[in-house]
Amino acid sequence: MSGHSKWATTKHKKAVIDAKRGKLFAKMIKNIEVAARTGGADMAGNPTLLDAVQKAKKSSVPNKNIDSAVKRGAGLEAGGADYQTIMYEGYGPNGVAVLIECLTDNRNRAASDVRVAMTRNGGNMADPNSVSYLFNRKGVIIVPKADGVDEDKVFEVVLEAGAEEVNDLGDSFEVISEATDMVAVRTALVDGGIDYDSADVNFVADLQIPLDVDGARKIFKLIDALEDSDDVQNVFANFDISDEVGAELEAE
Repeated sequence: MSGHSKWATTKHKKAVIDAKRGKLFAKMIKNIEVAARTGGADMAGNPTLLDAVQKAKKSSVPNKNIDSAVKRGAGLEAGGADYQTIMYEGYGPNGVAVLIECLTDNRNRAASDVRVAMTRNGGNMADPNSVSYLFNRKGVIIVPKADGVDEDKVFEVVLEAGAEEVNDLGDSFEVISEATDMVAVRTALVDGGIDYDSADVNFVADLQIPLDVDGARKIFKLIDALEDSDDVQNVFANFDISDEVGAELEAE
């Protein structure tokens, strides 16, 4: 899930340790398999695979599962599926624009899952390119706060590598760059001795729609329903939630 808010990031972290853990593991394994198929098993020459593997390790996916996924993807072990990436577009409650990224070996099943989740949770499907123009592909790197690592330090390290902005998310920093600069920015962080939690190419909206508690509740219900599908890999939406609304939701 990606909406521009401190609370969305917190929610996503909490999701890793709840009942969705198994689904998240499966999605990370799928990412590794596709990255290995696309760019080979050598992580030194395949930064997409490196990021996918590091993200899985940080989320405690067992090493044997990771190794098997790399081998399946690279054709070194039998059993790999032929996954396709499909993007669906739509609008959720309150006119929130939603991009749904699927990684599937069954296009009909993915389309059905997405349509059902949208229509049952106040959303509507939209024509291709009618929503995606509101988003840009960006590199998004999450850096945990640590001793000696403040916003100025992070910005100083990543600026020359192509970072555009550094945002304070409360317990971490979000580093935004062009998608093509993400590997360089990530490398600059590592060279500067700064650890990072995740490095992804995401769809980031130019403008966010601010939501009240009721609106936030509805959009999270829709996103949860979409993410419940094994075929849905990522959901991007152009909502923003204030700290006050986030605190009220967390208190529920």
